[in-house]
Amino acid sequence: MNEAEDPFLWLEEVQGERALAWVHARNAESRAVLQQHPRFGAMRDGFRAILDSADKIPQVSRRGDWFYNLWRDAKHPRGLWRRTTLASFQTATPDWETVLDLDALATAEGENWVWAGATALPPSYRHCLVQLSRGGADATVVREFDLVGKAFVTGGFQLPEAKTDVTWEDADHLLVGTDTGPGSLTDSGYPRTVRRWRRGTPLTEATLVFEGQAQDVSVSAWIDHRPGGRRTIVSRATDFYNSLQFQLLEGDRLQPIAIPSDAHIGFWQDRALLQLRSDWALNGTLWPAGSLLAGDAAAVLAASGDADLPPLQALFTPTASRSLQGWGTTASQVLLQVLDNVAGVLAACQPQAGGWVRRAIAAPHPGSLGLQTLHDDSLGSDEQADPLAEQFLLGYTDFLTPDALLLGHTDGRPLQTLKSRPAFFDAKGLQVQQHWATSKDGTRVPYFLVARQGLVLDGRHPTLLNGYGGFEIAKLPVYSAGWGTAWLAHGGVVAVANIRGGGEFGPAWHQAAIGANKQKSYDDFAAVAEDLIARGVTRPQRLAIQGGSNGGLLVGAVMLQRPELFGAVLCQVPLLDMRRYHRLLAGASWMAEYGNPDVPEEWAWIRAYSPYQNLRPGQVLPQLLFTTSTRDDRVHPGHARKMAARMAALGYQPLYFENTEGGHAGAADNAQKADMLALEFAFLWQALGEADAA
Repeated sequence: MNEAEDPFLWLEEVQGERALAWVHARNAESRAVLQQHPRFGAMRDGFRAILDSADKIPQVSRRGDWFYNLWRDAKHPRGLWRRTTLASFQTATPDWETVLDLDALATAEGENWVWAGATALPPSYRHCLVQLSRGGADATVVREFDLVGKAFVTGGFQLPEAKTDVTWEDADHLLVGTDTGPGSLTDSGYPRTVRRWRRGTPLTEATLVFEGQAQDVSVSAWIDHRPGGRRTIVSRATDFYNSLQFQLLEGDRLQPIAIPSDAHIGFWQDRALLQLRSDWALNGTLWPAGSLLAGDAAAVLAASGDADLPPLQALFTPTASRSLQGWGTTASQVLLQVLDNVAGVLAACQPQAGGWVRRAIAAPHPGSLGLQTLHDDSLGSDEQADPLAEQFLLGYTDFLTPDALLLGHTDGRPLQTLKSRPAFFDAKGLQVQQHWATSKDGTRVPYFLVARQGLVLDGRHPTLLNGYGGFEIAKLPVYSAGWGTAWLAHGGVVAVANIRGGGEFGPAWHQAAIGANKQKSYDDFAAVAEDLIARGVTRPQRLAIQGGSNGGLLVGAVMLQRPELFGAVLCQVPLLDMRRYHRLLAGASWMAEYGNPDVPEEWAWIRAYSPYQNLRPGQVLPQLLFTTSTRDDRVHPGHARKMAARMAALGYQPLYFENTEGGHAGAADNAQKADMLALEFAFLWQALGEADAA
């Protein structure tokens, strides 16, 4: 089907009267069906209680002497931005000081504000830029906030709603990329220019510092505020994975950074840290993709090419089972967050005479780790200047273990548990196993299976298979109170697939399933489904698949390619019309992942799996629920709208629900999220049937 033949283009008018009338009608139809499930009300209320629970672990970020947290509960659905000290945070009942009440602000201003983050200027952290989103969209308004006076600054920096990139240069200057009119945005809708904006002057007078091209994804700036060695980096993202990076020197001169365009650069003391996404042959040494390298920062930044680069040393190189998930720095060490067969491990690297010494850090295993170092780089490397210079926070969770937050120190002392989340479901009798399926091309693909111990392999168990497979994002073990209370507790089984396209085994695992090879993600997912059936865990009529965003594309494509494998499909905030995805909202930024539909050769491979184009009448398809959000300004709601409308026109009966707020997350507050979850689980149980009695 060509674009000119598409009878549902009118559904791409996000706020169009006809389109919204269609949405409201579909929502009503779906509610009438899904709310009939006898546990709908109990699930909705249970989810709301979990989301509003005061027993959640407050996620904190350090700014100077304070630890900040955005807290939502029943009394504060939009949230309290609040702070406490580390000493108080370590107690059972921290003394929280409210900095900004989002609910009060939204009421006073008549806006549906959703918190979108804040950026403060080190080392004093008084000057702050607060970002607020209407209804959860990616676009935000920016307002200057005084963290001492706890109030917005009268006459301070303010920016209207846009997809803005902004950072503090000093107390009176910002480096800002935003929508300043025609030509200021890329084709993807992100900033194309970086300007220096001086306090007290109109944005129209901001000085142009750096610019990219319309076909770039975006331009951005960030500043390393280390004392005595501040570095300003600007970059042009030429696609989702490649950037041309420059150091901004005195007089706004640009010094190109001579590293691979897909490498990430960071700094630690006088060293540059380079994380590679592709193999790099450098001066007789081949550094594999996924490595983390260290070298003299000044020499790296001054180099004009490979021959000028200083000697580099490896802090991490990947193996067949190990990949680098992330890293952080303390005053004396670089901490590595590593995945080993999709289980988190932690290590420390410390420079010594003649090289780096690496050691393991004892940490909970075999679930997921989340590392946050507490050292404030703007205070330098002196531990006396920063009492937290060698400390770090470590989060841990797995499928059956509620989240815990631990405090660690690089001197090797045992981790101290600061906070732990209560259990929201009874995990007794449940177990987690890791299995491997064999994909179409022979590649072994791991997946997790969460089920009752001694599961009778008779194919009768309702099973929910979740996947993503894109953008080098790994699907890791996670404690889901939703899965636990609404699915596992009622006899359901959960499977999580670690398919190619994700980041479970580093860049190579991702790059094996992009562009012309994107089909491999879908083959891997189908192979996991086949393995679940072959093992006797479930059968097609009792197997549901779930995915959101790129995962929505995944389940949409696999549903049409292998409909005989599934009984239900939960397709959330999805991409589906791959002929037009690059023309809708941020879609152009993802062409490095999927390809360019306007290039005939690339459209040929995209066309082969694009769900909207491959839908045809007369297929026997699983039951289907689409969910999306009117305020999603990342993945256009037109994808789900048009697919549902076209399916209905061809005689299918998909269910459809579109939340009017929520952005790409699908919900703007806990009440909306609880309602959405209840609708989704009601659909799954209605489609697959209740679990048989044990």
